Amino acid sequence: MAAHPTRRAVVGGALALAGARGTAAPAPDHGERALAWHGALERAFAVGDGTGLYREYHPPRPSDELYSTEWPFSQAHVALLDLAMMPGAAGRRFAPALATVRAAQQRYWSRTSTTGVAGHLAKVVAPLGHGDDLYYDDNEWVGLAEVQHHLYRRDAESLRRARAIFALVRSGWSEEKGLRSPGGVVWTQKRDNGDRNTVSNMPAAELGARLYLITRERAYLDDALRYYRWTNATLQRRDGLYADHIKRDGTIEPRVWSYNQGVPVGVNVLLWRATGEARYLAEARRVAAASHDRLVAPGQVDDQPPPFNAIYFKNLLLLAHATRERRDVDAMRGYADRMWRGRRNDAGLVQFGGRRAELIDTAALVQVEAVLAWRPADWAMLY
Repeated sequence: MAAHPTRRAVVGGALALAGARGTAAPAPDHGERALAWHGALERAFAVGDGTGLYREYHPPRPSDELYSTEWPFSQAHVALLDLAMMPGAAGRRFAPALATVRAAQQRYWSRTSTTGVAGHLAKVVAPLGHGDDLYYDDNEWVGLAEVQHHLYRRDAESLRRARAIFALVRSGWSEEKGLRSPGGVVWTQKRDNGDRNTVSNMPAAELGARLYLITRERAYLDDALRYYRWTNATLQRRDGLYADHIKRDGTIEPRVWSYNQGVPVGVNVLLWRATGEARYLAEARRVAAASHDRLVAPGQVDDQPPPFNAIYFKNLLLLAHATRERRDVDAMRGYADRMWRGRRNDAGLVQFGGRRAELIDTAALVQVEAVLAWRPADWAMLY
């Protein structure tokens, strides 16, 4: 990524902090740890060719593609947004880097797709690449980031981009005949895909609810409720948890992933805000409690992928803002502490087992630490 003087200073300070690991110095706070994770991320993954793009793996191999796929890149984008929203000078220093990564995000944008609607493809488009397939969940995360940026900056451009992504999401509603549980936003535009996922429908509902709250255009709320109700009818279990997806033949993949539990919490909070109906806030609490009992209390959350957990916990912060309850904030802090103490490799990156470090994992920990350094009042802008 192109170096910017301010950015170099931030990264350098973060690396100095990371280099102090193992000393007797006091444990760094969340903001300091966010800077340290981010400094390591920039050193390991920034391509540095003026595009603003990142590599996907560290250490790189000759067979690797030069640029990350869209999902990991989008999470590095969100990491910089979360850093820029930290209070005071700590956040302001990231304004140039955020502008760079927002411009780089458009290198995945295609004016068309198999539905004829524009969207972000899985790989960079020409002239840097050939685009590849389109995933609806990848686009929904970017749409939610654009909404967060709009709530932060009150700018027209990020709202325009979020609207464009929602137009794509609308085109992804399944019209296939003869399906078990007909409807639902499909996972991807791949020709052989028949899956409709919690992760392609609940973030769609969240984006629709956010756009309704900003614009008060009723069609956004109507679509959000359609995605929400379909997912609840098809993939929610009696204990409040959500299965992963339903296949074309009606088979349900039951695995419980953390982000599939967190996003419905956030959707319910936003529907409560949008409608004033207390049942949505009660449902948010029910799903949060069920996921806490399943994932957090027994320690299973640490085995989930970090980007899933970042999404999970950030949605729980949205609930904490509404209720002022501490359970989920404390759980998030505990997770951040365990990752800091037990999952950093010698390069300061998140490391799991013997596999290479990945951009998306360290980007997720930047997000976790950065939003824990926010003012609690600002958690209302999360997902």
